[in-house]
Amino acid sequence: MNGATKDPCSCANFSDVCIENMKLKWSVHFSMRMITGSAELQCVLLNATDRIYLDVRDLAIQSVIVNGTEVKFRIAPNVYTFFGSKMKIYLPVTLNKKGEKLNVVIAYSTSPNATALQWMTKDQTADRKQPYLFSQCQAIHARSIVPCMDTPSVKHPYQAEVSVPNEVVCLMSAIQTAEPQPSQEIDGYTTYTFDQKVPIPSYLLAIVVGVMEKRDISHRCAVWAESSVVDKARYEFDETEDILKTAEDIVGPYVWGRYDMVCLPPSFPFGGMENPCLTFITPTLIAGDRSLASVVAHEVSHSWTGNLVTNSTWEHFWLNEGFTMFIERKICGRLVNEQYRQFMAFNGWTNNLAPAVYEQFHPTHPFTKLIQEHKNVDPDVAFSCVPYEKGSAFLFYLEQKLGGSG
Repeated sequence: MNGATKDPCSCANFSDVCIENMKLKWSVHFSMRMITGSAELQCVLLNATDRIYLDVRDLAIQSVIVNGTEVKFRIAPNVYTFFGSKMKIYLPVTLNKKGEKLNVVIAYSTSPNATALQWMTKDQTADRKQPYLFSQCQAIHARSIVPCMDTPSVKHPYQAEVSVPNEVVCLMSAIQTAEPQPSQEIDGYTTYTFDQKVPIPSYLLAIVVGVMEKRDISHRCAVWAESSVVDKARYEFDETEDILKTAEDIVGPYVWGRYDMVCLPPSFPFGGMENPCLTFITPTLIAGDRSLASVVAHEVSHSWTGNLVTNSTWEHFWLNEGFTMFIERKICGRLVNEQYRQFMAFNGWTNNLAPAVYEQFHPTHPFTKLIQEHKNVDPDVAFSCVPYEKGSAFLFYLEQKLGGSG
């Protein structure tokens, strides 16, 4: 799924080349803090072109093979280092025509300093049994773990075959397709297979590897966590199925199959991350009284606003988060009452948006706009509660003017 939009945070020529599917084959190496393997991009040329441009960041590329033939490539650093580098793949003359189907296989390894990967020693986990790995690709960090068109303008399905040490479990933002099997290539490793059939942007690619246990909440919801945390998490997030059903009543059927959550070690720096099929959540939400369940309502809402309907570039981030905050509060209003929804909106305005506009920035700062300009700007720097709260407030205003209710 590609368009003519130009993303200032990506070098990808997605107006000329459409990625229809991606297949990953990875091995996770804790001792080297690296992922090694390959990415197979199944592409079609939308226009005649002799090259494919991909986003990369600190990747060691071994080879590129297009339709069975090894081809040349070049990597050129961007002027702004937070954008990583531009990977240019040169296509043979016989394969550069409009409508051409291409199978591009890139063998590579990540850097120990990949910005999307957090490698933790066992002492940094709750139970201190084994090391732990989790990813955070939003906004433009997927390029540090896979050569890709790292823009939300590009969406495609993916499959993955991931080998990890026997002592740990692997989960991804996709559905596990079979029981884990002993690796055929690395002694002491187990291979997991995954399939994400719904097209997703690169920032929703996610992996977590560690010692985890699973507790079912419903036929399609479960929580994963370390042994000392998992039962507490199961109790805390027991209302997830009710939240999911309420969301469906508001915005339609849930298309992702499963809604699982993984409660990460205490160092996870976000409240939650809406990775499809596998939301990442912080253990600081475990209050013992389910009082922080609104975060789950927020991440559930992203299954429609963000994951299913996505901003084309990070300049329009409010389309993800403003709508998600608005729907989150609708869910909470239906589960509690309309007065509660009104209170949440008022609290967001006074305690979040006003301080961001008047204290974090200033009223005329460009990052207080709903639609921002990100030319030569790292979207991580532009991040704030403004897209969330100002976007939600705008939608709340439209609802009041045009009619509607919680």
